[in-house]
Amino acid sequence: MELAYYSDFAVRLVNSEEPGRGTDTLTSVEAVRELFGPNAQGARRAGDSDVTRLRAVRARLRAVFEAAAEGDEVRAVDLLNALLMEYPVSPQVSGHEHRDEDGRPKWHMHIADHAANAGASYAATACMGLAVHLTEYGVDRLGICQASPCRNAYLDTSTNRSRRYCSDRCATRANVAAYRARKRLESRAAEAPAGSDRTGLSAEASHDSSAPAER
Repeated sequence: MELAYYSDFAVRLVNSEEPGRGTDTLTSVEAVRELFGPNAQGARRAGDSDVTRLRAVRARLRAVFEAAAEGDEVRAVDLLNALLMEYPVSPQVSGHEHRDEDGRPKWHMHIADHAANAGASYAATACMGLAVHLTEYGVDRLGICQASPCRNAYLDTSTNRSRRYCSDRCATRANVAAYRARKRLESRAAEAPAGSDRTGLSAEASHDSSAPAER
């Protein structure tokens, strides 16, 4: 398994909370287990303390995405490095279970799970995966959805680094909102009297009101 695969762990954790909508799904041990996905050994050790632990890591990971989205690459990297120091990983070469056409092992890097608890295990995996993704593809590939009120994190995998939304749904909603806003402006402009400015006053009245009063 390639280490960049684990970057999705960071995205899933950050997006377990939607501040703009006031929702938070990371509220139980079962929610922690769901973050790991199916067949994850670390999920079996999840306990109540991991909810609080992962919520704290979530806030710090969101700060990494927000700094990257704002163009502050140095801050994004510094924040991520602090997490990597606090949640180190133990990489291993793996591949016995995967074979190529000639029957030889397909060796690859894998993160061994030696963390003391499920929360630390998940945090280490998420931070390492995000670090690999960042260094391989660039800090500007980390983004925050621009569709209000959504503030979900995403990893930009587009060929021209043009992604602005976390999903097609948010992109569609933002485009529809922008279209309706343009139509409202066009409608107001069409209804305005000829020669009026943006305040609704005629150009002549606006000019007269700015002239000094006669004594």
